[in-house]
Amino acid sequence: MIASDVILPNATLGILGGGQLGRMFVVAARTMGYQVTVLDPDPDSPAAQLANTHIQAEYTDQAALDKLAETCAAITTEFENVPATVLEYLAKFLPVRPSGAVVAITQDRIREKNFLQSNGFKTARFAIIEKSQQVATAVQHTGLPAVLKLSRLGYDGKGQKMVHTLREAQQAYQDFGAQPAVLEELVAIKMEISIILVRSADGSMSTYPPSENIHRNGILDIGIVPARIAPALTEVATQAAQHIADKLQYCGVMAVEFFLTQAGELLVNEIAPRPHNSGHFTLDACTTSQFEQQVRSLCGLPLGDVTVCQPSVMVNILGDLWEGDLWHEKNVPDWTKVLRHPHAKLHLYGKQEARAGRKMGHYTCVGENMKDVLTLALKIQNELTSIR
Repeated sequence: MIASDVILPNATLGILGGGQLGRMFVVAARTMGYQVTVLDPDPDSPAAQLANTHIQAEYTDQAALDKLAETCAAITTEFENVPATVLEYLAKFLPVRPSGAVVAITQDRIREKNFLQSNGFKTARFAIIEKSQQVATAVQHTGLPAVLKLSRLGYDGKGQKMVHTLREAQQAYQDFGAQPAVLEELVAIKMEISIILVRSADGSMSTYPPSENIHRNGILDIGIVPARIAPALTEVATQAAQHIADKLQYCGVMAVEFFLTQAGELLVNEIAPRPHNSGHFTLDACTTSQFEQQVRSLCGLPLGDVTVCQPSVMVNILGDLWEGDLWHEKNVPDWTKVLRHPHAKLHLYGKQEARAGRKMGHYTCVGENMKDVLTLALKIQNELTSIR
């Protein structure tokens, strides 16, 4: 049964951020019959290419925010680095999901680590550094080697530095501009997994099976679903992610990343208050994608079914595949390497400039047998990279 206060199709939804996550939200929303307005400063925003309206402005532009509030029925965000104060301002006029209070925690590693620790969630040992004099004490607490991470604006391995000595830690902290940071112990990791879940404003929740995440140079390279872990570990990770969402009073799609240590312990790595790269498998392998769930939770609709219909392997496509001019014919990757396979699904993000390490798209392979699916995904990846 659908409540009377839900936001139904033909209403206009607003999204802060116009990258690939916003683009896939736009596709889901427009497919369901909604209008979408994107607020993003980039004139070539991938999401704006498909939206009904693009407000090209900074996220703090007062006139732009007022226009968004006047014309939209609800607001969401595609990434956590939109100032939380912006979300709090918009929430005075219309539903904003997730809330500014939640984003304020998850966009700051120090606040996020303190939240996890104070609520009893297991993490790697960490120490907070807010001034140079605290580096030595932090190193004593975490041990070495360790990883120094900026408290804000780090992603895909950016804003992170491995340190092996006190001197390296001190230098790394200065290289980061002596900005607030977290020093984490270097954990012996067997695997990283992530849980994608969606939670409604009324507390109802649905959770996808975990993704096994393989990284290269700090960027997600391959996601395998379901993760190759014991059912008991899946249950532990799922319950932890759900408890985090409940503690935050979260509304929307959320990802929780975990480290599985060599000792078999699950540690929370970080929280992403949005759809996540490791959840792209839901577009091709599930009854309901994470982006449709984002629309549903934003609009107060019942959540969709999270059944995984087939095993899947998602592979990121980075800008390293291109050379020079993105649109010069000789520099475009040979997409027939993907498209000739009936069990492979290609997703390109419409970005106008290819750079090393930049996420330009992904493909997902699906099938009945995980071994065959993984073999196909790796075969395609090898063929794409070998033509460089």
